[in-house]
Amino acid sequence: MAKIILMADGAVLQEMTLSKERITIGRRPSNDIVIDNLAISGQHAAIITIQEDSFLEDLGSTNGTQVNGQPVKKHFLQNGDVIEMAKYRIKYQTEPQRGNSAANYSDATDTINTLTQVIQDTQNTQVYNPSEVYDDNIRPASLKILSGTSSGKEMHITKAITTIGRPGIQVAVITRNAQGYAITHIEGDSRPIVNGQAIGSAAQTLQDGDVFDLAGIEMQFSLK
Repeated sequence: MAKIILMADGAVLQEMTLSKERITIGRRPSNDIVIDNLAISGQHAAIITIQEDSFLEDLGSTNGTQVNGQPVKKHFLQNGDVIEMAKYRIKYQTEPQRGNSAANYSDATDTINTLTQVIQDTQNTQVYNPSEVYDDNIRPASLKILSGTSSGKEMHITKAITTIGRPGIQVAVITRNAQGYAITHIEGDSRPIVNGQAIGSAAQTLQDGDVFDLAGIEMQFSLK
């Protein structure tokens, strides 16, 4: 199980195991990690964890959030990452992973990752809840890789939320709800390209036959 270590001026202030699905960090007493400093926003950032995987999201803070020296809005956390908020540092640590962890991406074969995650909608910051977005009446769908050494590989989308991509390069999620399927950009300087056009900050609906490029890999979305 992952944990975070809050530090300032080289001293450890607090350690917390990420046993909750969502923790918040900020100046208000209602946060799970409280940092009483005016440089920290009332609700500064959140860490969302499902099973062995976590990602960080800045919650519109005034002074921003950095990971390993780079400003971020959303970031898929990996072992050893250091989150920076003003003079405070939060180190993210995980136990050794087994099997096909998201941290073990090595080539195109690992591009598709069937992790379920809780994410925040970039439009309204309401937290996605897998029990609410999944709908058995929606037609099943799949992703097929069209380029690279894994060309022809196909994955059925069976989860309410499916994470795809390469952490540290480009990560997106495909959500399945009563209206169908949509893709949302999570991490990376460039956004996924669907049918030749980069998607915006909001979730984009996917249609049968859509072709998109993610982390340099071309994929096709198909309804069954």
